[in-house]
This record gives sequence, structure tokens and C-alpha cells, in this order.
Amino acid sequence: MPAPEPRRTHHVTDVLVVGGGPSGLALAAELSVRGLSVRLVAPHPPIPFVPTYGAWWDELPAWAQACAAQVWTDVRVYTSGKPTPLLRPYALLDNARLLGALLARAGDGLCWTQGTVRTTVRAGDLWQVQGAAGETWSARVVVDAAGHGGILRPTRFDGGAALQTAYGIVARFERPPSPPGAMVWMDYRAAHLPRQAVRAVPTFLYAMHLGGDRYFVQETSLIARPAPTQETLRARLYARLAANGTPPHALEADEWVVFPMNAPAPQPGPVLAFGAAAGLVHPISGFQVAGALADAPRVAQAVARALRRGEDAAAAGWAALWPPERRAAREVHLLDLAALLALPGDGLPAFFAAFFRLPAPEWHAFLAPHTGVGALARSMLRVFVQVPPRVRWSLARVAAQQPGVSLRALRAARMKAASGSSHPSPAAVGHPGAMTNPNPETGDIDQQEVIEEGMQGATGNVNADGLAPDVDRQEKLAELQENLSEVSGERQSP
Repeated sequence: MPAPEPRRTHHVTDVLVVGGGPSGLALAAELSVRGLSVRLVAPHPPIPFVPTYGAWWDELPAWAQACAAQVWTDVRVYTSGKPTPLLRPYALLDNARLLGALLARAGDGLCWTQGTVRTTVRAGDLWQVQGAAGETWSARVVVDAAGHGGILRPTRFDGGAALQTAYGIVARFERPPSPPGAMVWMDYRAAHLPRQAVRAVPTFLYAMHLGGDRYFVQETSLIARPAPTQETLRARLYARLAANGTPPHALEADEWVVFPMNAPAPQPGPVLAFGAAAGLVHPISGFQVAGALADAPRVAQAVARALRRGEDAAAAGWAALWPPERRAAREVHLLDLAALLALPGDGLPAFFAAFFRLPAPEWHAFLAPHTGVGALARSMLRVFVQVPPRVRWSLARVAAQQPGVSLRALRAARMKAASGSSHPSPAAVGHPGAMTNPNPETGDIDQQEVIEEGMQGATGNVNADGLAPDVDRQEKLAELQENLSEVSGERQSP
């Protein structure tokens, strides 16, 4: 394990990583494996990560699967009285084991430095990084992996941050608060609450049976702006447990979670970012860690290769992390996020009931970090058709408010449908293909024209509705209305 070093140093390292969470440490380890000297600066020494990290088992790299504290095969969702079995194993990570595995992988090439980064200044071919206690560290590449919002590259959230918030406890129960032996990924049942409260502040239960009489139970607001407070969610959790006749009798720990879900695809810059600081939080699920663990080797390889060749290593890292097809997909995910924000809370169970009726490879791919635009759009069209009319109208209104994004997604969906290629398999979504080389296993298609058009939304060359300034908005709205009517079999009015 790398040891903390003295406060002041002027030794030049290849890469300085800001942040000691799983994402920053994963990238630092992969950089070290590739022969680079790496300094990781964090306010704390190497200690086990604090948050509870869950992940789909099949999305974890093989080495990370060995860091699981527990794996459930009985994973279920409740959108009504009957459970929907997801038939997909889910893992709870052992944070101490994960930390140890990452430090062991990093080896002697990593120097963990306890400190707080304040500023960076470019000096010739090097970065001079200033610490809060007067330290100066020199590096050829700087990576901001300081978590949500970043430190060196602050994130701008259009319309303000839309937050996922949750309050959870680990406790012992005399009666099980969720099915023994199971993991409940989402339970929207709320018979104990007035309907108006559900419409205004929709929340669900996320629960894990930890063995014996120990459970982790968490009341979660998937996404909201403004978000419910810790006090609100704590009260909701205890009200749910009381209504079910399952109050805890021995509290071991509690947890408050809050983070933004609507980060846009970031613009490349001279400082590379990674993890949540690079916008890698999935806008629908809120997952990020498993994707970062899978992304780290590819990004580290791009940075190492560029440094060896004397090229711009930060630019190479950005290109590996956010290729054009991923940027175009983020635009679609943010449209879906806007639809969830606009949907009344009592419509969310119907939405997710339709979502989890999709064939398993489709909803797996939708929640994965590297699925292409066509696959995402087709999945949402299938959900759109299956939801009740009142939910469909709400989704259509959001689509009409962003006609440029909506039409690009529809075109991508139609191009893929015409080609006859399949959706990605869960094992294949981790590495997107080149955007001009069709790959039937990834769900990313030969859509150079679609991606280039879609990239208008990622580069800022559009109005707020996702259209280029010279486009006839009424014409595009009419085209969108026609497409939605064709899909649903009903007339739509924006």
C-alpha cells in the first residue's frame, strides 16, 4: 500500500489525480500499471470508501467481482402489488476489499499524498498544482476525479442540478422489512401515503437483506428539482417501516446520499476529468462506479500512449472517455431524464412497469453506460407505446419541447431498425465501436450523419429546444408530432 508522503514536494510525476474515491483510484491504478508515475492527492489517507456501492454483477470487471460483499440472484422491482423479477444478479461491494484491490493493482507507481488541491497553473510542458497548505506538485497531466461537480472543472447543470437523494439505515429487524434473501431494487408501493403526497414527492424503497436479521433499507427520490430533504426522506422511510409493521429495533448506521443526475457531456479541456467529475453518472439510474472501473483501463491506455508519443495526453483521454457516439447518447438520456422530471409522481410506477416489461437485453442496455443512440431511442419508443395514455401525454409534451433532440433520436432508431441489427448483449456494452464502423454487438450503428447532427446538442450550437438557430421550429414540431402519432397509433398535440 502506498504510504502518505511529506507535505511539500517538487518531484515531477507523469499524472496527478485529484480525488481518492473509487473512480480516481481506479484510473490512478491503471495509469500506474502502464508504467506511469502517479500522484493521487486526497484530503484523507487511504481508508475504505464510505458510501454504499451496489452494481449489476455482469457490469463489474472480473477483478471487482471478487470485491463483492454479497450477491443476490433474487432481485425484484415492485410497481404494483406483485413483484417483477429482474433475473439479473446484483452485488454489494465490500469497500475495504475494493480499496485493497485497487491499491494492490497500483503498486509502487502510485504515491498517495494527503492534501487539498486549490489551483493549477500551466508552466511550459508541466502543470504546477497548488495545495491548500502551500504545497506545489508538478505533473505532466492533471486529472480532476474529485467527485460530483469537480474541483478544477466545475460542472454546469442546465436549469440547475436535478438531484437523486436518499436516506438509508443498516439495522436489525424483528420482522423482515423486505423479502428475506432478496434485493429490492425499486419498490414504489405507497398505500400508506396520500395520493397527493406521492404525486408531489415520489419515492421508493431500495432494500438489501444482509443476512440474519440485518437489512439495509433506503428511501430514495430517483430524481427531483428541487429535491426532498434528508428530514423528508427519513420521515418517509420510518413511515413506510411503521406502516408495514417492521420498525427497526437496533440501528447500526445511517446514510444520506445526494448527487446530481443531469450532467451534460463535458467539453474537453487541458485538464482531464474522470468519474462523476467527468459527468459519468448515469442520468437514469444514478450508477457510476462500475462504469468508471470499466472505463479506467481504456482511458489510462490512451493517456499513456499519448505521453509516450509526445502528444496531448489530456485530449487523448477525453477522446477515449467521451467519443462522439457517447456524447450523442447522453443527449438522449437527458431527454429521458427531463421526461421523468415532468412526470407526476404517481405516473412513475406505470412508467417503470412498462420499462421492465422490455426484453431483458433492452433494459440492461438502456441502463448501461455505453449503449448507442439507436438502441436507447428504440427502447424508449417501446415504453412510450406501452404506458397508459396519461403517462404517454406527459412524455410527448417533453419530446415536443425538445424537438431537435427528439427527431435525432427517432432518426437513429429508424436507421437501426432498417438495418436489422440487434440490441447489445449485456456483456458487450462496455466498449463502444468506432462511429463509422457498425458493430452489431454494441448497439452503436453506422450513423456518422446522425451522430454529427446529434453532436450539435453536445457542442452548444443549438437553441434551448435542441434545434440549430436556422431551423424552422414549427416544421420540426410537425415532423415530431407525425412521428409520435405513427409510433403510438394516436394523435399527439405538443
